Amino acid sequence: MDKRRNLFRWIKIILIAYGLMGIAVYYLQDYILFHPESLSRNHRFDFKEPHKDINIPYDNQSNLNIVEFTTSATPRGVVLYFHGNRKNISWYARYASNFTKHQYEVWMIDYPGYGKSTGLLTEQRLYDYAEQLYKLARSRFAKDSIIIYGKSMGTGIAAYIASKRDCKELILETPYYSMTSLSAHYLPIYPVSRMIHYKIPTWQYLKEVIAPVTIFHGTSDGVIPYSNALELKSFFKTIDQFITIEGGSHNNLNDFPFFRQKLDSLLK
Repeated sequence: MDKRRNLFRWIKIILIAYGLMGIAVYYLQDYILFHPESLSRNHRFDFKEPHKDINIPYDNQSNLNIVEFTTSATPRGVVLYFHGNRKNISWYARYASNFTKHQYEVWMIDYPGYGKSTGLLTEQRLYDYAEQLYKLARSRFAKDSIIIYGKSMGTGIAAYIASKRDCKELILETPYYSMTSLSAHYLPIYPVSRMIHYKIPTWQYLKEVIAPVTIFHGTSDGVIPYSNALELKSFFKTIDQFITIEGGSHNNLNDFPFFRQKLDSLLK
């Protein structure tokens, strides 16, 4: 009898713990998924690369901040860069030279709550800000001069805009199949498809991209598993390519000569 009572007690404890953790994941998911670092409106960036700091009012309560990294020569085009879930543009500015050395301008956007961008952070707002960036680019560049680039979390947003708008090519660094599938990898015991507010189905958008697609992913990525990104190959066209960086992790692909060589060849 005591064994049976103890068994029921442990089942009760496990169920309570399961429920409490599920509630925490549901209500705290924004804090788990996003790690923004905000900046004051009058903050001045001190990047070494020549740049312009652009603020665009989105509505009465929201502001979209863009940093345009420029080139000394006449630009061949523009790279619309959608960064990951950490900090703000300041953290990713070091990658601008990958593109400016090939005479491409690089326009980096901060999401709501990141850097000097403000507004409510929702999946739709991420797409809306991406649309605004593309429209701004189209006012100065032809469609076939626009490269859309996504890194980590930004890959889903980049895939979205490339599925809706014409571009020269889409480049994804460490992408995920979908935010739902990635969450399920970490929380396999929960019905994450009904819990997670952010779906961002990269796979679905990839099916609709007409431009050439290139994916870079490392085999030792501990944030977005290599296997999760590899599933995206199912939606490739014959002109698309998946480039594996052996031993590459989530944040160090730029340290690999093979990565830089392949990226250079795309931009040349």
